[in-house]
Amino acid sequence: MQPFVLESPRLRLEVPRTADTVAIHDCCQDEELQRFTTVPVPYTFGDAQFFVSQIVERGWLTGREYTWGLRLPGSDVLVGMISIRLRDRDVGFWLAADLRGRGLMTEALRLVADWAFSEGLDDVLWEGYVGNLGSAGVARKAGFTYTGTGPGLQPDRDRGHPQCWKARLGRDDDRTEKAGWPPETRGAV
Repeated sequence: MQPFVLESPRLRLEVPRTADTVAIHDCCQDEELQRFTTVPVPYTFGDAQFFVSQIVERGWLTGREYTWGLRLPGSDVLVGMISIRLRDRDVGFWLAADLRGRGLMTEALRLVADWAFSEGLDDVLWEGYVGNLGSAGVARKAGFTYTGTGPGLQPDRDRGHPQCWKARLGRDDDRTEKAGWPPETRGAV
């Protein structure tokens, strides 16, 4: 599929490009991001180049995974990343540390879920390492229903399947926050 843009008044999602490798590299130095994602540690500039030229590009070419970079209106600076893997219908995302807590990733997640539903997916799945309160807060605020804890679908950097919180958003679900999330995730954004 050809890459396309998703946008709202507060956010523009578009395919990451070579010029974004510096921003990706810089964001991926964040210890919190490294703790709760599968990015290589240490994260090098070469890792950012590989991500854009191989992971992102091949994902779009094969239709396996669609990845967008987040940009604020009027800016070309990449401030986050979100993707959906179509086979497993699961989403993954990260946001620059200085922009967390503003609802931007929740908005990005809603844009991607709405697109996925318009393309015929019946549901979208989220999982985050147990303890990833920020990611859990995004999924909770986007209207996902907590479904439990279990081994992650995606292997971590050690090829294991760590314990993850899991949630689901169905095509016809309302987008309000649902009860049933672990107590420690309440109030997390």
